[in-house]
Amino acid sequence: MSQRSDTVFVSSLGKGDSLHQQVLAAFPLCQMTEGDLIQNPLFCKLLATLSQHVDRTGLTQHLRRDLEKAERELHTQRLGWLRVESLHRVLQEIVQEHRFSKDSNADEKFFSTLERCLLLGQCVRQLDCCSDLSEHHNTVLGLSEERLMRQMPPEQEVLQMNQRLPSELLKHLKKKAVNMLSYYQPEWENESEGLRNVKLSKLPELLDSEQQKAKSLTEKNRENSTLLQRQTHAYLSELLKSMKILQCLILDLRLKAQKDLDRKKIEYFEAKCEIGLQRIRLEMLQVQLDTYTKDKIAAHKRITEKLNAELKTSEMEKQAVESKLASFEIYGKDFESLVEEYSRLRQEIATKSWALKEFAT
Repeated sequence: MSQRSDTVFVSSLGKGDSLHQQVLAAFPLCQMTEGDLIQNPLFCKLLATLSQHVDRTGLTQHLRRDLEKAERELHTQRLGWLRVESLHRVLQEIVQEHRFSKDSNADEKFFSTLERCLLLGQCVRQLDCCSDLSEHHNTVLGLSEERLMRQMPPEQEVLQMNQRLPSELLKHLKKKAVNMLSYYQPEWENESEGLRNVKLSKLPELLDSEQQKAKSLTEKNRENSTLLQRQTHAYLSELLKSMKILQCLILDLRLKAQKDLDRKKIEYFEAKCEIGLQRIRLEMLQVQLDTYTKDKIAAHKRITEKLNAELKTSEMEKQAVESKLASFEIYGKDFESLVEEYSRLRQEIATKSWALKEFAT
């Protein structure tokens, strides 16, 4: 039964282009193409089944729930820390602006009390960080939270500072909001106070919409980047295939062109060689014409005729001698012994004749 279902699934892959697109959309981080899924239908089936249990990032539903829960807890803790940190930084900005301002009517006691409280609060927080690392770790300079709290301003000054602090904080935040509004929309800077307050009330919504727009653009940019990466991979694959085909065509055409070129070169060298041979023959004939005149040619003809006649006479003598030798060969070995004896006797006669001639003189 499973084999039959697999066969039906595989046979439907050729038609199910939407299935391939769904698999590619379910796994955008994988470097796959539609051709890869068509060539591997069982792998495509595995991915289609797996996409029902994992998300686009590859996490299972259980891990996704745990991750979302941890992210919510982290977001809550981060939000609380950001509130405290933002308030602390705003208060530091208030103190710094007062320190560098030239306002002589400012309440020095309020700002000095605020600065002192901020500094001690920062020291206490630093001590808390050290105590979290190790319970037996010695604190900086041997300080403790109780010892630091003794350095706090008088309670009456702290109470007066706390009563005035919200108004100062609101004033400073309003100033920062106006500066932000002027930076974000410079044309609103010259508006009236009431209209500016109305637009300030709408600034958070405007900033949220801009932030959502930026997030959507970021997500769209990420999707476009994934799509571009996939298209680039497909483009490079097609480009490599085209380059291979082009290389084969170039090699084939080059071989054909080389064959024709070699044939033409052979024909050229053959014609050149024939021209060279004709020149050599021409030079030889020219040398012969320059060397042999008509008189010399006539003399050479007479010499040639005389030599031919002597050659014929010599050949006739040769034939006569060969016939005599053939007649002598009839007698066989006995005749050879007689010839040797005859040669010996002639040599003795010649020797004795010479001796008699010598004695006679």
